[in-house]
Amino acid sequence: MNPLDDYCTAKELSKKWNVSTRMISYYCSEGRIPGAKLLGKNWIIPADAEKPIDGRTKEGKSDG
Repeated sequence: MNPLDDYCTAKELSKKWNVSTRMISYYCSEGRIPGAKLLGKNWIIPADAEKPIDGRTKEGKSDG
């Protein structure tokens, strides 16, 4: 079994979450996706990772 089987790429995740690969890279570099790792120049993200809340949306803004 390949240890990378439990991970996906930013490109794969961008299709799943319907966001750009740049946004996935941003989430990873800011530490907003637990378990994401930089492998060379590419991010590998756990396949079961949940999409972080986008702070630019109404849901992501706090009341205060």
